[in-house]
Amino acid sequence: MKDAIKELCISYKASVISALKQMNEVKHKLLIVTKDELYFNIISIGDIQRAIIKGIDMNAPIEGILREGTKVASVYDDMDKVKTSMKECKNEFMPVIDEQNHISDVIFWEDLFQAKPEKPKANLNIPVIIMAGGQGTRLRPLTNVLPKPLIPIGEQTMMEDIMDRFLDCGCDRFYVSVNYKADTIKRYFDNLNKPQYHISYFQEDKPLGTAGSIHLLNGQIDTTFFVSNCDSIIVDDYAEILKYHRDNHNEITIVAAIKNMAIPYGTLETKEDGLLADIKEKPNYTFKINTGMYILEPHLIKEIPVNTFYHITFLIEKLMKEGRRVGVYPINEGSWIDVGNWDEYLKQFVEK
Repeated sequence: MKDAIKELCISYKASVISALKQMNEVKHKLLIVTKDELYFNIISIGDIQRAIIKGIDMNAPIEGILREGTKVASVYDDMDKVKTSMKECKNEFMPVIDEQNHISDVIFWEDLFQAKPEKPKANLNIPVIIMAGGQGTRLRPLTNVLPKPLIPIGEQTMMEDIMDRFLDCGCDRFYVSVNYKADTIKRYFDNLNKPQYHISYFQEDKPLGTAGSIHLLNGQIDTTFFVSNCDSIIVDDYAEILKYHRDNHNEITIVAAIKNMAIPYGTLETKEDGLLADIKEKPNYTFKINTGMYILEPHLIKEIPVNTFYHITFLIEKLMKEGRRVGVYPINEGSWIDVGNWDEYLKQFVEK
């Protein structure tokens, strides 16, 4: 088996978390599942997300979450048939299998169509609140000059990148919370030739936390809406996130990145009198990290106190104490870029 194919393959006995890590490494959201080095099935990021939502153990084997009826190409298929099949399933690539289930080749979408596969355009048409009032302390001294939303990534600003991702799924109404260097932000977007952005600003007179200023929109939003930090880039299917939120009748949905962290030391657990209870050598832990992107129902705006410092986590904790529905939608670690972190900013947009 060629090395280029091997890196896309994963054993059916491999864990869910290892599949996520491999997807990050190969920069694909699809892997070929093998058994005894023969083709067994295909696993996608969507399969893993659905399994996590159902509460699967991240160390469980992927064998238990595989779908039936996934499509592959045969060594006897002509290219027209392969093209038709790939258009139907819109996979990043398709394995080519012989009669004994050996993987003889992998055909990538770009090989046939010269572009990445595009899902049908969603038209979510719901408002987006962007929290852009912070001082960007993690990015100082750069933010002493530029407000964080205007920091360049590529040929545009951080906030434009975020807004463009929402535009791609039919969301063009933006409510932008400003405070620090508010005039600079407004001036930049007023002079920007992008009429597709429909921006309304709302300004806090003092720092109100990650949600306090949202109360200023009371009476202006009457539908489900997104909330995004201005330094959090999510590379995922926003339509699927909204579908999960609505199907589960959540009042808030938090978008969470699955992060695996290795501790490079032996860890100790103790009990009474300092006696050793357990020892683990270089353990791995998996966490769901809050990315700073949410979906909220409009009635929650009224539950945010007026002119009060109030983090969105305060609202989440309130709902949980009251037994109300707070959902978590998982995405792969590689689908989240924390641009407000110096190390991540340099790695993603400067050092390349």
